[in-house]
Amino acid sequence: MSAPPSSRARMPVALYALTAGAFGIGTTEFVIMGLLMQVAADLHVSIAAAGMLISGYALGVFVGAPLLTAATSRMPRKAVLVALMVVFTLGNLACALAPNYTLLMIARVVTSLAHGTFFGVGAVVATGLVSEDRKASAISIMFTGLTVATLLGVPAGAWLGLQFGWRATFWAVTAIGIVATVVIATLVPADRSAHAPLAFRDEMKAIARPQVLLGLLMTVLGFGGMFTVYTYIQPLLTQVTGFADAAVSPILLVFGVGMIVGNLLGGRFADKRLSAALLGTLATLALVMGAMTFVLHSRWAMVLFTGLLGAAAFATVSPLQLWVLQKAAGAQSLASSLNIGAFNLGNALGAWLGGVVISQGLGLTALPWVAALVPLSAFAVALWSLALERRQARPALVERTECA
Repeated sequence: MSAPPSSRARMPVALYALTAGAFGIGTTEFVIMGLLMQVAADLHVSIAAAGMLISGYALGVFVGAPLLTAATSRMPRKAVLVALMVVFTLGNLACALAPNYTLLMIARVVTSLAHGTFFGVGAVVATGLVSEDRKASAISIMFTGLTVATLLGVPAGAWLGLQFGWRATFWAVTAIGIVATVVIATLVPADRSAHAPLAFRDEMKAIARPQVLLGLLMTVLGFGGMFTVYTYIQPLLTQVTGFADAAVSPILLVFGVGMIVGNLLGGRFADKRLSAALLGTLATLALVMGAMTFVLHSRWAMVLFTGLLGAAAFATVSPLQLWVLQKAAGAQSLASSLNIGAFNLGNALGAWLGGVVISQGLGLTALPWVAALVPLSAFAVALWSLALERRQARPALVERTECA
């Protein structure tokens, strides 16, 4: 779905329509992190069990992304996006009405099924609206909805939960879903081009390329580290740093500002030099989390590092997404959706790892340094991937030189 030069002025409108959907989905994914203590108390479960609502959602994204992408591959992309937003809206309605923990978990998983395919298909649509040198920036614009959700949606949801109960938050997210569905249906251009998909076997061959698989692994590990800390940010801030419960929402605003800045910078860096952006953002993420270990008891420093965590984590999004898109030529929609699934597998891994750290007696204070080891391993995978690419490029270079 590429736009002709004369329609360049309309491109931002279409991209921001995708941003609206990303805002709704991002809000429902992350808002539960500011509600863990309220959900746990109301449904009579532990904080660790409430944290599994995050893991359940993330695993639903991981499973749903490839299945729904394959099932909808012959549908017009705009129709797919609208249908996914309807599923998302109904899922949040079910969350608001869930009478117990089990049904809340089921509703969260149903909601999550729309997530991966929306971002996967949306990323392909976004890159098709811009020129070659702006593809990473287009991805970052769409993902700005996710970052604004953290800046505005998550703190607002945490405040609603604190004032009116956690169910009020899901009622609000349901309303956001309705608005986002209308905006996408109205503003995203219809896909009039025929895009006959590859046979599923051929798509899987493209996905099985080593560089694609390594890219997916980088995504899992990069975000696995971030969610090891961020899943438990509410008890970390209140029980370790000493903030009052009411201070969590404003601090989450700082995290959201960091996400927006990091997301946009990551897109710009990736447009200029993708490999350097990949290595630099992963290294920075590990460094920020490692340094956070030493400031856990300083209130002003924890506010600063919460913002830095958001910036460092979301600076990796566009480089990781563009890397997988470039390496999976011929299966971009599936690869893009799988990479969103990988983000959320990292989410689940991080929530699980953080729970293990806490339950094994290491405590909340151990979370940042344990988390830093995970993106550090992603950095090592990135070095391996780039070295493999250079080795693969040498024979082709020699062959071209001999032919000349």
